[in-house]
Amino acid sequence: MPGVFSRLIPTIATAFGVEAFFAAIFVPQQNETYYDLCGSIGWASSALASLYYPALKAKYWDAVPNAVIPALSSFAPRQLLLSAALGIWTARLGYFLAERAIRHGGDSRFDKIKKKPTTFTIYWLMQSVWITTVGLPVFLVNVVPKVAHPPLGPRDYIGLGLLASSFLFEVVADRQKTEWRRAKNNKQHDEQFITSGLWSVSRHPNYLGEIGTWAGIYTLASSSLQTVVYPGGTLALAAISPLFLYGLLRYGSGVPPLERNGDKKYGSNPKWQEYKKNVPIFWPWGSTK
Repeated sequence: MPGVFSRLIPTIATAFGVEAFFAAIFVPQQNETYYDLCGSIGWASSALASLYYPALKAKYWDAVPNAVIPALSSFAPRQLLLSAALGIWTARLGYFLAERAIRHGGDSRFDKIKKKPTTFTIYWLMQSVWITTVGLPVFLVNVVPKVAHPPLGPRDYIGLGLLASSFLFEVVADRQKTEWRRAKNNKQHDEQFITSGLWSVSRHPNYLGEIGTWAGIYTLASSSLQTVVYPGGTLALAAISPLFLYGLLRYGSGVPPLERNGDKKYGSNPKWQEYKKNVPIFWPWGSTK
């Protein structure tokens, strides 16, 4: 396990360095508009660091003779699949959240926070914790030497299937809500909250899709994390990713505040009470509470 942590240090340092850099720019401006976009840049930078840091260090720091920057083809298929999945996921989410913040002129979550420099800085750095914790399956696989990766097998294809279907689920849920809100702004309906599409089977289908995406990433990573290089404990360490994400979204900063906000806005509306009574709060087959 000590070897694992030492190999992760450059990735963790990259995540914190990138977010600290953006905090130094935007905290004095009290500007939260690009918070999520900068988070996506931190994700992408950390993934690249986990793949390329050893080669960059050898070439530019250690000045090893004949050291070269490896081509993408030199990495194991599982490393490429996971890194591509992370890149697509973070690019889509970053664009979606940044476009929404720019369109709305900011993010109301930070109305009070951004006026407190220390607190606002902590929020920027917390993105680094988010990146390094949730990204563990990808980062751990990327620091495993290519020769230690087993060939792709049935478990990997199951992980890919879960990843792709969950990602599509999240994208569709976000798209449905965006279209619903656009239609409302255009006076095409007067509904106060969305109840159609995927929002008719779960009150938070976007979060459900995000958790499924990272469960798929963990499944895809698991074969490499059982190698003789980092046996046993590394697989358990990577499991922190989907478990942490589930706890955060289902019981922390995701579902609970949205439910409270909904109750505050629509609590006296019989349609809201009916919606909460009939549509599960999270899992389509689960409880409504």
